[in-house]
Amino acid sequence: MSLEPLTPENTTIVLVDHAVGFANVLRSHDTAQHVGNVVGLAKTARLYGTGLVVTNGMPTKPSGPLYPELLEVLGDHPVIERGGNFDAFLDDAFADAVRATGRRKLAIAGVSTEGCVLQTVLGGLRAGYEVYLVVDASASLTAETHETAVRRMVQAGAVPVTWFSLAGEFTVDHRSPSAPHFQQLMREHVPTMAMGVRTWRSALEHAPVA
Repeated sequence: MSLEPLTPENTTIVLVDHAVGFANVLRSHDTAQHVGNVVGLAKTARLYGTGLVVTNGMPTKPSGPLYPELLEVLGDHPVIERGGNFDAFLDDAFADAVRATGRRKLAIAGVSTEGCVLQTVLGGLRAGYEVYLVVDASASLTAETHETAVRRMVQAGAVPVTWFSLAGEFTVDHRSPSAPHFQQLMREHVPTMAMGVRTWRSALEHAPVA
């Protein structure tokens, strides 16, 4: 595993098949939390200016279009529509889009973990990329299938990360110019931590003056 930090300049975030039809059958994670994590990861890419590649199957298939909440964050960012391949790297348009970002570190998330995510991660490793699996923005039919797929990817060389830890690594320092992005993500998607900060601020405001 490389100890070189993940930065917006060397990292591409890859979102694979976060489609509404799949969300109906995912049971490894709470649906609302899963969608929130995916949206948080997409916002991380947009706020920090990382590379960003998004892919989905044809929207006419049963899996359907991407989550509406995700589409709202993506705006006019292109979505690469694949045919039937599990490994997105077998799609020339996808492989070209990843290559065009000029970054060798990929942070990949998607559904389902044991299907297209697993095969795309393995495809990225075969292509020589340094792959990081965003485990909490990926989901599967059961906790067992999710965890088994994660173990296989880790054994193959992928490094597990979580989406908010990725944002923290991009920020580096709470005094950095990008710190407001981190604070925004915390407020909007990590309410327990945000409440802790509010409690601390309230205590400072109401502390007796010495």
